[in-house]
Amino acid sequence: MTGIVQLQNVTKTIKGKTIIDSLSFEVNKGEVFGFLGPNGAGKTTTIRMMVGLIGITSGDIKIGGNSIQSNFEQAVSRIGAIVENPEMYKFLTGYENLIHFARLSNKVDKQKIDEVVKLVNLSDRIHDKVKNYSLGMRQRLGVAQALLHDPEVLILDEPTNGLDPAGIREMRDHLKMLTREKGLAVIVSSHLLSEMEMMCDRIAILQKGKLVDVQTIQDFKNGVDHVVEFNVVPVDKALVIIQALGIPARKGEAGLTCKINKEDIPSIVKSLTTENINVYGIKEVTKSLEERFLEVTEEREVSLYA
Repeated sequence: MTGIVQLQNVTKTIKGKTIIDSLSFEVNKGEVFGFLGPNGAGKTTTIRMMVGLIGITSGDIKIGGNSIQSNFEQAVSRIGAIVENPEMYKFLTGYENLIHFARLSNKVDKQKIDEVVKLVNLSDRIHDKVKNYSLGMRQRLGVAQALLHDPEVLILDEPTNGLDPAGIREMRDHLKMLTREKGLAVIVSSHLLSEMEMMCDRIAILQKGKLVDVQTIQDFKNGVDHVVEFNVVPVDKALVIIQALGIPARKGEAGLTCKINKEDIPSIVKSLTTENINVYGIKEVTKSLEERFLEVTEEREVSLYA
């Protein structure tokens, strides 16, 4: 499947310094795609290139097959975006703001405005002045504005920034609904890893302008090793038996943890029970996105300077 968004060896150089280095990945319709990286990794620079706010030094970005560089209008017409904070006229109502933005596109009518207002759950407050909106309501109004022209791609830079827990959950639910019901490709940049874990289908990790990896959330959290925890008694004897099998193991909170393949579990259990070890439980230990993110970026940091 060819992605609706394609980055092809994208490089950005400013004053002789390479900010983005040969970045390539694709984003598909119907998924929330997370864009992760430490501060200064180049996330916002990449997003600015994707929406045409800054130029590309080399490579190309295609939206629906249209090049940002050679077919700019057709490419950006497929994008709705909020880069950093949504800018609104605070002295106008939410509805008046949307009317103002609707004038920029000749295919937006009153029915479409009402549709996006309902979609972001602002019907009860849309005729209030924006100056009386909470930050979460302004973020939702920004999403409504970005959806007015029926884009195929929604790009949001730090959409949950400054929101309280209820607002973050609300934004997360809206984005997942948009991919499910509208088939949008949603690209989200954020430093809130716990939120990205619950929100995204796949993630790309960027560090020092280079792409570290692109994986599904679950595959990334699992990593290359499967860590299995054995709840066993006696622990010390079990540790000796497992290590004698050539399997890396150590004491954990509930017994022993081992890096093994799933297929090896039955033979390990057989070896333990043969030696009169009581096995009370076996479970796979998964890391949080935050743990894996820190692990991968620290490894990458070492490799960059090796």
